[in-house]
Amino acid sequence: MAFSRVTFLVILISTVAIASAGNFYQDFDITWGDGRAKILNNGQLLTLSLDKSSGSGFQSKNEYLFGKIDMQLKLVPGNSAGTVTAYYLSSKGGAWDEIDFEFLGNLSGDPYILHTNVFSQGKGNREQQFYLWFDPTADFHTYSILWNPQRIVFSVDGSPIREFKNMESNGVPFPKSQPMRIYSSLWNADDWATRGGLVKTDWSNAPFTASYRNFNANACTVSSGTSSCSSTQSNKNSWFSEELDSTSHERLKWVQKNYMIYNYCTDTKRFPQGLPQECMMV
Repeated sequence: MAFSRVTFLVILISTVAIASAGNFYQDFDITWGDGRAKILNNGQLLTLSLDKSSGSGFQSKNEYLFGKIDMQLKLVPGNSAGTVTAYYLSSKGGAWDEIDFEFLGNLSGDPYILHTNVFSQGKGNREQQFYLWFDPTADFHTYSILWNPQRIVFSVDGSPIREFKNMESNGVPFPKSQPMRIYSSLWNADDWATRGGLVKTDWSNAPFTASYRNFNANACTVSSGTSSCSSTQSNKNSWFSEELDSTSHERLKWVQKNYMIYNYCTDTKRFPQGLPQECMMV
C-alpha cells in the first residue's frame, strides 16, 4: 500500500487502534530541561531548547506495540553544529528495542544529516544516514515510522527512505514484543555529531530551538501488559499489514540513490569478518 494522504485518512478513521491527534498536554510529558521544553498554543506546539547549561526532552505518556506514528518537526536553524535532535521509539532494559531518527546539526549553509538506526534486543549498529532534499529548518516536515510485525519503514514527507524487514526466519532479531515509548531530546553532542567532533557548538548562537507539531499515532497502546488491539482487531488496521507498493519502492530507491551518504550494509571496513546477516538478504 502506498504512503499517501488517502492512506493516512483511511488509517485515521480506524476505531480499533488508538488514534491520538496532536495535543501535547494529553500525549506527552516533559521529562527534563528545567523549563527549556515548552508546550504552547493550547497543546498544539512543543518546543525544545538547548543552551550551554542543559538541553531538554519529552516522552510519550503511552507505550506502543506496532503502529503508524507521525510527527512534524522544524529543526534548529542557522549554525546548528554540535547539536543533535533525537526523535525515536525505545523500550527499556538491557535487551531493549529502538527505532531512531537523529538529526545531526551542521554549520550554516551545510546540510543536516539524518541518522537512522534500528536496535533489536540491545543490538544496533544498523546505521543509515541521509541528506534531505529540502531545508529542514525553514518549515515543518513530517517524519514517520511505520512499525508492524513484517517491517519498519522510515518516511519523510510521505517518501520512504528506509525499510527494515522482519528476517527472524534467518536469525535476525526484530522488534516485536517490547512496547516502546516515543522520546525526543535536543542536546549537545559536539564530541561526535558534526564532522566526527571536529566542529564544536558555537554557544554564542544559543539558545537553540527545535519545534514539534501535528503528532499522530495510529497504534496499539499497551497498559499493564495488555494491548489495546487484539490479534483479530489488529488485522483490521491497514497499517498492521502495510507494505511498500511499486511506486513507494521506486521512491525509496530514488532517495537512497541520491541522498544516502552512509549505509552500514556496504561498510566492509567496519565489518571485516563479514557484513551483518540482514545485509546479505536485502
